[in-house]
Amino acid sequence: MHGQELKQQEPINFKKNPYIVIWEVTRACQLKCVHCRADAQNKPDPMELSSEEGFKLIDQIYEMNIPMLVFTGGDCMMREDLFELADYAVKKGMRVSITPSATDNVTKERMLRAKEVGLSRWAFSLDGPNPTIHDHFRGTPGSFDLTIEKVKYLNELNMPLQLNTVISRYNFEYLEEMAELMKDLKVVMWYIFLLVPTGRGQLDACLTPTEHEKVFRWLYELSKMAPFDIKTTAAQHYRRVVFQQKAREKAVDRSEIRYEDTLTKDMASIIDGLKRAPKGVNDGNGFVFVSHTGDVMPSGLLPLVGGNVRDMSLAEIYRESPIFKDLRNPDNYKGKCGVCEFRYVCGGSRSRTYAVTGDYMGSEPYCVYIPEAIRKKEKTV
Repeated sequence: MHGQELKQQEPINFKKNPYIVIWEVTRACQLKCVHCRADAQNKPDPMELSSEEGFKLIDQIYEMNIPMLVFTGGDCMMREDLFELADYAVKKGMRVSITPSATDNVTKERMLRAKEVGLSRWAFSLDGPNPTIHDHFRGTPGSFDLTIEKVKYLNELNMPLQLNTVISRYNFEYLEEMAELMKDLKVVMWYIFLLVPTGRGQLDACLTPTEHEKVFRWLYELSKMAPFDIKTTAAQHYRRVVFQQKAREKAVDRSEIRYEDTLTKDMASIIDGLKRAPKGVNDGNGFVFVSHTGDVMPSGLLPLVGGNVRDMSLAEIYRESPIFKDLRNPDNYKGKCGVCEFRYVCGGSRSRTYAVTGDYMGSEPYCVYIPEAIRKKEKTV
């Protein structure tokens, strides 16, 4: 099946198919990031999916309406068959990107190989505007300089570049400097992650609810003028902020605005075809994560296993797992998320909710917004 395959995509139905699949191809990594979701190790796990199992998984992903596929880790560069797997997926007509660690494993030769294979985008992590902040965050001296060096290689190859930043106590005060650095590094997309306290990530490193809101409003203003696209993860309430700000600017009732009309410019789709995810994407709802050993979870930050691809198909797990079915029903969310008028657009971070409260259907603990239903109820009391 290595020949180019053409398949017409159906309209997205999150009950049947995900918009994006993240495959953790290995947990091996040379870095020691203080927030690491995977608690990565120095060597590959002997139980990792084999090449044959990897090709089979790609076939299954393809059959689920050709979602976007991202190879991650650990450090995906520490998987020897990475480019064989990527080549197989690209030749099937899939959109594929990778998120390796910026180490000596990333050479000019491998970058050129990635471009030849036809990868849609390359992503690195950059968590501070200088070595002091970034290297502390990544737990490895010299990581900042090495990342900048690798980014310059990619720019020379004209490879679309995405930079990922985890926002937490370590770098909250340096966002303006980070934004300037993104311009200088010619990124296509700045991918913002709001820290989820899982793995090595700690609760005391999270921002407060008010600080989350402050970041979202700042991001919205930045999105109007930045020469790159902005996307967020574990920050679903940013969608609510965008919607509210657009409504204020238009000076109309929110009911008169469609959410689709509030999205900021999507420069990334113009450059590399990786379109912005539609509204409502959340853990297990348009999003699925496959671990290095084949466990299927709503996301890498929500470590609840719905099944394993060694035992059943990815489609069966995604469509039939009780956990995934729960997550695709915002009406069953608890607390204020369950009655919030933005629950279908936002829904709160299910990962953070679970990490903080132990209940993945609970209310997002880092959101300041009070839903209209609650405000109306309080007025009548």
